[in-house]
Amino acid sequence: MQSEQIIYTNELNTELNFSFSRSSGPGGQSVNKVNTKVELRFNISLSNILSQEEKYTLFAKLPNQINNEKEFIVISQATRSQLQNKEDSILKFYEAINTALKPVKKRKPVKVSKSAKEKRLKDKKVISQKKLRRNTKDDI
Repeated sequence: MQSEQIIYTNELNTELNFSFSRSSGPGGQSVNKVNTKVELRFNISLSNILSQEEKYTLFAKLPNQINNEKEFIVISQATRSQLQNKEDSILKFYEAINTALKPVKKRKPVKVSKSAKEKRLKDKKVISQKKLRRNTKDDI
């Protein structure tokens, strides 16, 4: 599975589009001069690598990160370096894709053991008795 994801990574890199702009936040003069903010765009519907099933899964699991043009967008402006921001956006992209496409494990129902059931009922009875003692009124 791990080697499959590495091959997948290299294939998907050809379909990634990057745009660069000025980053927000502190930094003084260099912020106004250097385009360090990276915006990664991946058009899911036009992808030749993903299957239809995978595309539907991404649309269902990542609706807030997909725009009207069916593009998955990742923005990175964490550092002052364009290259580091580009690498960071690629990393974020693959983490999101891999977690969205990861199959959900089916839950195996487990029967409650007899001793656990007895303990729960015993504790319930103790609490009930405690509450009954609080409410008794003595007629003197």
